Amino acid sequence: MRPAIWTAYFLELSPEETVATFAKKGWHELELSDEHARMLLERGAPSTTGANFRCHAAEYGVAFPQGHLSLTCDIAASNQDEVIDGLKPWLDLFVALEIRAAVLHPGGAERMEQGADEEEVMAARVRALSALSDHAAGTELTLCLENIGTAPEAEDLCAIIEATGRPNIGICLDTGHLNLASRDQKGFIQKAQPYLKALHIADNDGSSDQHLLPYGRGTVRWDDVVPSLRQARYAGLFNLEIPGERNCPLPIQLAKLDYAKTLLKLMLD
Repeated sequence: MRPAIWTAYFLELSPEETVATFAKKGWHELELSDEHARMLLERGAPSTTGANFRCHAAEYGVAFPQGHLSLTCDIAASNQDEVIDGLKPWLDLFVALEIRAAVLHPGGAERMEQGADEEEVMAARVRALSALSDHAAGTELTLCLENIGTAPEAEDLCAIIEATGRPNIGICLDTGHLNLASRDQKGFIQKAQPYLKALHIADNDGSSDQHLLPYGRGTVRWDDVVPSLRQARYAGLFNLEIPGERNCPLPIQLAKLDYAKTLLKLMLD
């Protein structure tokens, strides 16, 4: 496992400024956030933009093994064709950036609110994921379904993957989200092991998704998380997603980043 952090820790900075700031602090593997991906997509052709930005980041020794696809889309929504078409440029951008794990929410909220049954929601998810995985076929990109409210547990995500039947779909465990559901980090990792390709590491006290650093006032059982990941032979990024740590002046934010690097080294050694 390698320490990493998502780029929206420096949400106010441009993608280029973000790369330079992280590199100066010794962070060289990052998850490209939804926000910074949107900035890049606004520049023009995704493949060209992605290749150019990858080369720029490489000059600083920075790479993006992981990225987050659109946070706002629902792949199972009634405008599904529009959502699928809208995500394809994101996939092209990620491929050009040589991102291996593309995190995606499994969707379904709209249909569930309208009273759709499980079979209808599953069929909609499978249709969207089939189209997206086929678009990425032949590349190194894996779509990684994140555990959220509409699919909170490993069993839910495994069922979607197996129903879709594509080899380039995996799982992203969000430890904070799971702490608001079953809280069984060890059990989730064991069940997700064949598909586990990405992580969102964050803590909370169980009352809301606070996105905090580990070992603060949160209640995630980190002594279960790290050994279970090792036992599962997880070899991806140990990636922080901690917007709850951003509400401070920049000098303190930078100091927290130094602390986070030390913290992850202690957790992973």
